[in-house]
Amino acid sequence: MREQLTEMCRLTERHAGPSGRATVLQRMSLFVTRAKTSPTASLYQPMLCLVLQGAKQVMVGDRVLRFDPASYFIASLELPVSGRIIEASDESPYICVSLALDPDVIAGLIPDVPARPEGQTAGFAVSPVTPQILDPWARLLTLLDTPGDIPVIAPMLEREMLYRLLQGPQGGVLRQIARADSRVSQIRQAVGWIRTHFDQPLRVDALADLAGMSPASFHRHFKAATAMSPLQYQKTLRLQEARRLMIANADATRAAYRVGYESTSQFSREYARMFGAPPSRDSERLRGLEPVSAAL
Repeated sequence: MREQLTEMCRLTERHAGPSGRATVLQRMSLFVTRAKTSPTASLYQPMLCLVLQGAKQVMVGDRVLRFDPASYFIASLELPVSGRIIEASDESPYICVSLALDPDVIAGLIPDVPARPEGQTAGFAVSPVTPQILDPWARLLTLLDTPGDIPVIAPMLEREMLYRLLQGPQGGVLRQIARADSRVSQIRQAVGWIRTHFDQPLRVDALADLAGMSPASFHRHFKAATAMSPLQYQKTLRLQEARRLMIANADATRAAYRVGYESTSQFSREYARMFGAPPSRDSERLRGLEPVSAAL
């Protein structure tokens, strides 16, 4: 697989261009960077991510995951995460490709793949890359050099890749996206509500009703799917949004109230615990306003 990964890196780096980012095929994105990064908060959508070179570390709730050229990352629902590039340099940049997962494409493949017994399936996972998964990825990237072939060939290669994933150890994670009756699909109903109303008080009983579960079952399945409790999920969204507001020049107090906090002291404690610095200082650093002495 080494030669194949090297060729995939060459294609990705060339087509990502000077910005290091590109979306050239439907739902597929390219990313290249030559520098390690500090932890960055973001919201992952249902996706498949394949690292071709370098390595990344991602924290999802209380779990820390590493993915590199020996593995792929898959998520079946929206996840607030903190991620950082841990291996990258001018000589050996971090290079990855990602694919947004389409429920309709997956649903069309499920009847052709025998189902395995599934327990309490997580909403995300990391697994080793196999040649069967890497091969359609490689052929998909070669289409960047022949864009006229993309409309006809790319959908077939995407189906082949997803078919191989459904046959593998994370097929259960992938199935969750397409099956309306899956536990993760039920949890996704609650996740959608939290994302839309993260600044409002959270009632676990109401979320359990929305998901069609008892409160105890809902809490257990939510934690299994996201590695967070519903309250932790909401808090993570609140703090990520508060950080965004402060980078856009909102002061800490205003940001705290806008995302639903009633106590600014609680907000400051939880913010510093998540991002490693008090709100004002962290936002100044991100805007490039932190004094040199503080940065040192």
